[in-house]
Amino acid sequence: MIDPKDKRLIQLIGITYNQIENGVYAVILQEVNGTRRVPIIIGFPEAQSIECKLQEIATPRPLTHDLMVNLMSTFGIALREVEIYRLPSGVFAAELGLYVNGERRIVDSRSSDAIALAIRVGAPIYTSVQVLDEVGFVPTDDDQTPQRGDVRTEQKKVQPKSRRLSVKELEAEMQRAAENEDYKLAARLKKEIDSRNAENNKNTDTINETDTNNNTIL
Repeated sequence: MIDPKDKRLIQLIGITYNQIENGVYAVILQEVNGTRRVPIIIGFPEAQSIECKLQEIATPRPLTHDLMVNLMSTFGIALREVEIYRLPSGVFAAELGLYVNGERRIVDSRSSDAIALAIRVGAPIYTSVQVLDEVGFVPTDDDQTPQRGDVRTEQKKVQPKSRRLSVKELEAEMQRAAENEDYKLAARLKKEIDSRNAENNKNTDTINETDTNNNTIL
């Protein structure tokens, strides 16, 4: 357990994909009201689970972390906070601060599982000053680390075919991908849909502004 005076609140800002080593992902956490970031290497299943939540991908059946949240809710177990610390070996680990019938319980966890659970229930994530001092870094303009909510995985574009599909067709493709448990494709399609919608909204705003200017009475 982290000493209360050394606890620092951090937040998940995204996931990056290692293009050199296949299948290696990292979550990027940043201190709240600060600039230092902490990267933690995680596996593909955990990255997929976190990505689905960040992108709000609806899955036909609950993923493992969704199931855990459902079980906790059913049995009156509340996740109040997560503490991430670093073992002497350099590996990150975590503790789940659970409350059962008003009694606090601490459960050991992998850091990736703890993060996946925390973002599902809105529980705060903490680390120590020591961790921030040892592995924290301040991003520069050249850094390609994501902003909050931006999930950068393989940097693979949505298939060329999808560029010719309408938003409604893309949504159908995303639903099929989710039903087939191809959540990586579903997430890429969701990003494409969001990008298209944002572009359409921007174009609509531009048109409306032009019409307003043209109709101005002099």
